[in-house]
Amino acid sequence: MKNEILIIKNITREGPGLLEPELKEKSIGYTIVELSKGQILPSFEDYKAVVVLGGPESANDKTDKIKNEIDFVSKVINANIPYLGICLGMQILVKAAGGKVVNCPVKEVGFTDPNGNNYSIELTDEGIKDPLFKDMDKSFNVFHLHGETVELPDNMTRLAESKYCKNQIVKTGSNAYGIQCHFELTPEMLGIWIDEDPDLMQIDKNQLKTDFKAIQDKYAKTGQQLFRNFLSLVS
Repeated sequence: MKNEILIIKNITREGPGLLEPELKEKSIGYTIVELSKGQILPSFEDYKAVVVLGGPESANDKTDKIKNEIDFVSKVINANIPYLGICLGMQILVKAAGGKVVNCPVKEVGFTDPNGNNYSIELTDEGIKDPLFKDMDKSFNVFHLHGETVELPDNMTRLAESKYCKNQIVKTGSNAYGIQCHFELTPEMLGIWIDEDPDLMQIDKNQLKTDFKAIQDKYAKTGQQLFRNFLSLVS
């Protein structure tokens, strides 16, 4: 298993999405552990990288599941094993590194902000130089699904920021990354999320699908390139 990547799911509907075909393209094996189904975290030492996906919980929750997850990720980053956290996975990373998770000034849900503009994030100077964004643009339209954001400890670097929530993509050490938005999103995933997620259910389904269709091709290329870049740091 040392040649495999461990993917941790926090809820069934939030899977690896665009990451999965990139793993298959590179013939990289992977194991998916779904914590919401009661599956147990394995030994991180058996894997060459760890990915933690999103979910509806807060990294501030006092449940055994969240506490165990934070402890697990702390050990992963201390062992210098490459890590990628998405949404909740990003917030768990920040907590594991000594930072805080707090309420967003503006809850970010969907493709457009309260003024009807596309949500977007922009790389910082550190982000532009980081290998995670090799051959990528400086700014991206993104899909959000979060009501919390993070405050970084001194040992973390902001790689991308936005108008409403400053810390959008972060890094600690040489190879542990957290991403607040959902670059893994596929049309199939969106179709499930808009039927199951309470926040997305408050938004017109057809509008969400229309918003995604308008940026889908470029969005997919962005996600694919980002995941390729991460996997190049792993293999």
